[in-house]
Amino acid sequence: MEGVKHIIAVASGKGGVGKSTVTVNLALALSAQGYRVGVLDADIYGPSQAQMLGVAEGVRPQAAGEDKFLPLEAHGLQAMSMAFMVNTREAMVWRGPMVVGAFQQMLNQTQWDNLDFLLIDMPPGTGDIQLTLAQKVAVSGAVIVTTPQDIALLDARKGIEMFRKVNVPVLGVVENMSLYHCEKCGHEAPIFGAGGGDRIAEEYDTEVLGRLPLTLSIRELTDSGRPSVVSEPEGSVSQTFAAIATRVAQSVDGQNKESPTISFSE
Repeated sequence: MEGVKHIIAVASGKGGVGKSTVTVNLALALSAQGYRVGVLDADIYGPSQAQMLGVAEGVRPQAAGEDKFLPLEAHGLQAMSMAFMVNTREAMVWRGPMVVGAFQQMLNQTQWDNLDFLLIDMPPGTGDIQLTLAQKVAVSGAVIVTTPQDIALLDARKGIEMFRKVNVPVLGVVENMSLYHCEKCGHEAPIFGAGGGDRIAEEYDTEVLGRLPLTLSIRELTDSGRPSVVSEPEGSVSQTFAAIATRVAQSVDGQNKESPTISFSE
């Protein structure tokens, strides 16, 4: 894609596992490490990145020529979302082809400005949007977000299998809500189970990029439009995202170094 070096899909097999929260904080962590980063919210039915980035309701992107528009900027990120195009209080009652068309428009007509990484916040599941992305652009890798319980892992497996079928490398797994952390007494408990991320990473020969706790502050800060990485840059959650960002960047860089070169000789 013009203006984008690497595309990273952040995906999950099911909703409610914190995929969008991981996407925005991972993007901010990469930006804090000096990369130029953009976020594309591909969840047409339920876009959430506008609120997470603190973009006011009703703000619209500016046109750039006849068939391009500029991404909005927030916290140093370039961003595009269906929430910038429509009234988010109204339900998107669209059939599949309309959803795919809207996604392709955002993907192809946004004038990204020299990005190192474009993170795509994927909708849940393994359907039209995922297939369209794999067919239309070269995706450098996918990050799978899951929670430790068995039901979430069932769907995370489907997400990994889907990306493998379309030849997109799975960079690793982020285990969200790994431990419940009580902010009053400090007690921790694995209320969603334990070891799920390790099991799925071992099964599919990938790695656990990081584990995030179930804490009130992550939710509150994201809802307020100032996610953890910008609100509490020295906090433990931000440090975890920094480590995940480093691993993702290294994985993509390692793939580039391993890519075969073709030489021509007379």
